[in-house]
Amino acid sequence: MIHYLFDIDGTLVRAGGAGARSLSAVMLARYGISDATRGLAAAGRTDPAIVHEMFERALGRPPATAELDGVIAAYLDELDRALGGADSTLRVLPGAHAALAWLAARPDVSLAVATGNVRAGARIKLERAGLAGHFDLDRTGGYGCDSAVRTELVARAVGRAGAGSDDTVVVVGDTVHDVAAAIAVGAVCVAVTTGGDRAEVLADAGADVVLDDLAALVPWHAARFAA
Repeated sequence: MIHYLFDIDGTLVRAGGAGARSLSAVMLARYGISDATRGLAAAGRTDPAIVHEMFERALGRPPATAELDGVIAAYLDELDRALGGADSTLRVLPGAHAALAWLAARPDVSLAVATGNVRAGARIKLERAGLAGHFDLDRTGGYGCDSAVRTELVARAVGRAGAGSDDTVVVVGDTVHDVAAAIAVGAVCVAVTTGGDRAEVLADAGADVVLDDLAALVPWHAARFAA
């Protein structure tokens, strides 16, 4: 069995800054802080880690657990409104629809996500993008709510996939964080250049293959796993 674990932001979709705008709106409404996400590097990071950094930078302290949970809950409401409106900036990246459909049709392939988004955030983005039907988001995948550490959430996704010793796990992502997590769990890493990091950076980080976008994933899979 071949178990694919897909990152979301920069790999399957781009939200056009909707996440940062939503977080900034929450921090302004709750704490009176403007531009809370300015200069914050979010690519490849988890939602809890991003909120922690915002608190440290803006308030000089980490969030209490209740504050973290409250900010993320309010952020999800803002995000859903932002991505559901007529002016939504969400777009599906090239090849994503076709690659997921092709892989889903194969009996030897399972699909899940491994994302820094909390589970509810992943659901919002994938549903708004029309991609959620390819994944069982309730029972599979790894999310920012599993761990603020990407390697740990990817490991959780591997466990939920039920990968055995004879199976292959393929992590697909767009940043060096995805590459590092794939290496840490012993997975094959497919990196795409549609998001945070350049091709040479991804290759130097140890990606097994670097693709321009997901349109190239189908021929790569066919060649890599040819019978």
